[in-house]
Amino acid sequence: MLDDIDRRILRHFQADPSLSTAELAERCRISNGVCWRRIEKMQAAGIIQGQEAVIDWSAMGYAVEVSLRVTLDKTQPRAFDEFTDAARKVPEVIEIQTFLGRVDVRLSVIARDMAHYQQVYRDRILTLPHIADIEALMHIARVKRDEVLPV
Repeated sequence: MLDDIDRRILRHFQADPSLSTAELAERCRISNGVCWRRIEKMQAAGIIQGQEAVIDWSAMGYAVEVSLRVTLDKTQPRAFDEFTDAARKVPEVIEIQTFLGRVDVRLSVIARDMAHYQQVYRDRILTLPHIADIEALMHIARVKRDEVLPV
């Protein structure tokens, strides 16, 4: 169970993951040793799973983002596993989410432009196994992107 000090560490860590342990300890008003041990404990418990760089895709030349809602042919016994295994191998697929309901899987796909998207869609997406239905939603704007947990 997390206490107030753990929550304070997580709030500051989420706000700026580049902080050193010493800087984080100072902001949390605790010693370096206490901060380090608590971070280690939260990592071992799977609460803190890592750090990652956030890269602006458009700055890297990817101007198109499409969300694909996929319904799978559930008459095939391994349809879900085979589809997700194959989708993981498509470099332009940056996220895979699964759902209960009419839609089974949502893929986030990025491309440099519409011609590149069309090529990815035709050559890599439509060749994925066990697709019964697919719907494309063109991304227009990201209104909110916040992966910070309110602790």
